[in-house]
Parts: sequence; structure tokens; C-alpha cells
Amino acid sequence: MGIVGLGLIGGSLGLDLMAAGVPVKGLVHRAATAERARQRGLVSEVSTDPAVLAGCAVVVLALPLDRLLDPEPGLVEALPPAAVVTDVGSVKGPVLAGWERRLGGRFVAGHPMAGTAAAGVEAGQAGLFVGRPWVATPSERTEAAALEAVRRLAERTGARWITCGAAEHDRAVALISHLPVLVGAALLRAADRGAGGGEVGRLVRVLASSGFADTTRVGGGNPELGTLMARGNRAAVRAALARYREELAELEALVEEEDWPGLRRSLEECARLRPQFLGGE
Repeated sequence: MGIVGLGLIGGSLGLDLMAAGVPVKGLVHRAATAERARQRGLVSEVSTDPAVLAGCAVVVLALPLDRLLDPEPGLVEALPPAAVVTDVGSVKGPVLAGWERRLGGRFVAGHPMAGTAAAGVEAGQAGLFVGRPWVATPSERTEAAALEAVRRLAERTGARWITCGAAEHDRAVALISHLPVLVGAALLRAADRGAGGGEVGRLVRVLASSGFADTTRVGGGNPELGTLMARGNRAAVRAALARYREELAELEALVEEEDWPGLRRSLEECARLRPQFLGGE
């Protein structure tokens, strides 16, 4: 098994595979990262030289979205000619199109939907994928054997295997993954700028508790990741933002009109909906 990039996703995958006795080769950019990966036991062999991937049957591209869309030529050339190649990016349409042009049906577009706020070589943790969705978006060109190899990989980590179309995936994650990043950012900006300075500005920071922390966690997370998601999935993110504005306007109208029974009905509907998004139904 080869893993390109040993941050949160790549490092966590390495830990799980190593624990299962699977030899893992890691490719990283910096020598310091390679050394720390060895110390943490993320892989059995690690290098900054793409030649380390020689002999790998499956290679996972655990890279940021921009490097998936515009990969280094040396990496592409170093991929073993018979290897199944998959990725972990949160946008699938453009990634699938680009890598199918390079590799044909042995590329499987994938997205394990698990994570934390941590990043880098220290972020990897065992068991990260247990019970979490691992989505694949095969096309008509995807080879059945390649898809099966990635399915076995995902299930070895304890993830839940799901397949769907790339366009449907990108619309879905725009609503439940990419939109919350921007909404959380807007909440933080609203609290900061709405309060202004002085006593209210101090109070909003002192009084903020778990509810505010939960609703703003992703908005206050990795700025580079949030920007890349919006950039790579622009059309679907714009549609999600438009839908959110419509819903916010409806709630604003209920408050403006002092329609408290209507507001209560809306909130009751949301209370019924939430478990469906958290595996409760």
C-alpha cells in the first residue's frame, strides 16, 4: 500500500493499516515530516522520493485539493503502472475527470468523510474512520476490480462503504460539509462585528459556550481547506448558499412579523429533521 501525504487522513490510514499488518510506503514533501512519520509508526517505509511507491498495488493520494487538481509530474510518473489509485478529496467531479484522463479506469475517486480540526503529521490517529462514510464515485470507465480494491481498503478501516455519482456527491457535500464552513464563518463575523468593541465585545467572548463553539467549529478551522472546498465546488456551494439565504429570510420574516406560532412550527420541524442527519433515524 502506498500513501501520498501523511497528514490527518493519510496518517490515520497508515496507522490503521500498519496495525492490521499491511506494509505501507509513504511519500511526503519534507525530510522532517518523513522522520516524524517513522517515529510515530505511520508507515513501514517513508521517503521524499516518489520512487518509494514502486511495487505498491494500491496508492492513496491523501493530498490537498489543489495538489490533486494540479499534481506534480514526478508523482504521476512514479505511480506504478498496474496500481489502483484513489484519492481522499472532498470534491469529486474535477478530480475524477482529471485523474481518469491520466490513469483511465484504474483510478477510483474517493472521499472518506472523517476528520478533526488537527492537521499535519501529528494529526493522524487510529480508528478515525470507524463507522464513518467512505464514499466512492465511480464512472462508466472505473474498473470493477479497482473499485473492489478500494472497497476492501475502506472496510478494513471500519468505514461504511457508499457509492454514488460524482455530481450528486458534490451537491450533497456542498450542503452538509462546505456550506457549514461558510455559515460558521459568518456566525463568527456576526458576533464580532455585531457586538463591536467595549463591554458587549468583551461579553460575547466571555459568555460564548458550547452551543456557539459547536456551531462555529468548522468556520474557525483550516482557512486553506475551506477556500479550496469553495473553489473546487463553486457552483454547488453557490447553490447551497442561495438556499441558506432563502431559509434565513423565512425565519427573519417570522421574527419581523412576530409570528411566534409559525416560528415554533419551524423549529419543531428542525428538531424532527436533525436526527435524520446524525444517523438517528
